[in-house]
Amino acid sequence: MDQSALLDVLEHCERAVWDALVTGDQQADAAALHPEFLGVYADGFAGKADHVQQLDRGPTVARYRLSDLRVLPLGGDHAVLSYRTDFFRTGHADEEAMFVSSIWQRAGQRWVNVFSQDTAAHA
Repeated sequence: MDQSALLDVLEHCERAVWDALVTGDQQADAAALHPEFLGVYADGFAGKADHVQQLDRGPTVARYRLSDLRVLPLGGDHAVLSYRTDFFRTGHADEEAMFVSSIWQRAGQRWVNVFSQDTAAHA
């Protein structure tokens, strides 16, 4: 798969995670994550169960925008997708911004997120 096609595929996969946060869809969130998923966030580490459990009370994100997407292949079955996101948390008036890097692994015909790290963007 060429780099442009890989970027398109992984952007679609990443948006599925964000869309699950917007809709509160725990099943979609869980389907996108590897069983051993590790998230590294400002408040610490999170596994797959933690990521999915954040949706227990419904959506956590009201809306989001991804920009400056770039992909780096890490061999035939892995790649890192990095980008900036500007988003509003559900129930909050202030927009937030982060730089995100997510490692995706090909699992048969689909891709699953194995690792994600968020870094707050400063104005």
